[in-house]
Formats: sequence, C-alpha cells, structure tokens
Amino acid sequence: MASVNKVILLGNCGRDPEIRYLPSGQPVANISIATTSKRKDKTSGELVEQTEWHRVQFFDRLAEIVGEYVKKGTQIYVEGRLRYGKYTGQDGVERNTTDIVATEMQLLGSRQGGGQPAGEDGGGSGSSYRPAASAASRPPAPSAPAARPQAPAKSKTGFDDLDDDIPF
Repeated sequence: MASVNKVILLGNCGRDPEIRYLPSGQPVANISIATTSKRKDKTSGELVEQTEWHRVQFFDRLAEIVGEYVKKGTQIYVEGRLRYGKYTGQDGVERNTTDIVATEMQLLGSRQGGGQPAGEDGGGSGSSYRPAASAASRPPAPSAPAARPQAPAKSKTGFDDLDDDIPF
C-alpha cells in the first residue's frame, strides 16, 4: 500500500533565515512561515483571523537559495513533508516538535518585497526551484538565444493559429 506525506504552505516568512552547516558541510536553513485563515464567528458575526506558525527546514541548494533571497516578510510557497521529533528542554521536560522538510519552494511577490532574485522581473511572477534528482533527469541546457527558431508573429485577434477542424 502506498503512503503520502506531503505539506503545501503559502505564507509569509516570519523571521530572517537561520543558516547553519552540518559537520559534513551540508547547509541547512530554518525559517518560520505564517499562514492565516479567516472565518466568520457564528455568535458575534465578526471576521476572525487565525494565524498558524510552521517551522520549515531547507537542505543543500534550497538552503543556499533561502539564505540569499528570503527575508522576513517574504511571501513564499513551500512543498515538503512532515517530520516529527522529540527533545528534552533545559528544564528537563521532553517536548515534541513538528517540522516541515522542504522539497520545493517558490518565491512570490515583487522585487520591492524582497521575494525576487535581483535578476528577475517583478510583478508577482515568482521564482521557483525544484532540486533535480540527478543530472541525467535534467532537461538539456537551452542553446544560445540566436540559435532558437523564431515563432511566427501572432495576429491581433490571436485566432489565426486555429485549425478549421474543431473537435466538438
């Protein structure tokens, strides 16, 4: 039987990333993401907001990207998996933790909001990163811009490329 452990978050970074390195040299970035849901209170009829805080960990190249481009307030989309842990606090009490280990992320918002790398354009188009499994699974690198074939110019109506055979 298959199983799934997947989390999707879209929220704002609550603090600047904390970057550290494992003894192996592997970078790890930790951030907190706030997500807010709104609902109408049944008794008073007023709008009630509830904010949840999520601890998210990034490893390897994702950690480097987060450390360079994510700042407090950055809107970010994250996909990952839940990881549960336990630790004993300084007071001797055992505590449980729930972390999200990110596997994909996308920076949202404009450059003014700090959510874009400097070379990207703004306007909310975002910048995404999904780590590749191996070099063999990556698509080939694009060729030089001059070698790309030019697409035919679109007409003002945008209907010139439709065939006469419409399948309905």
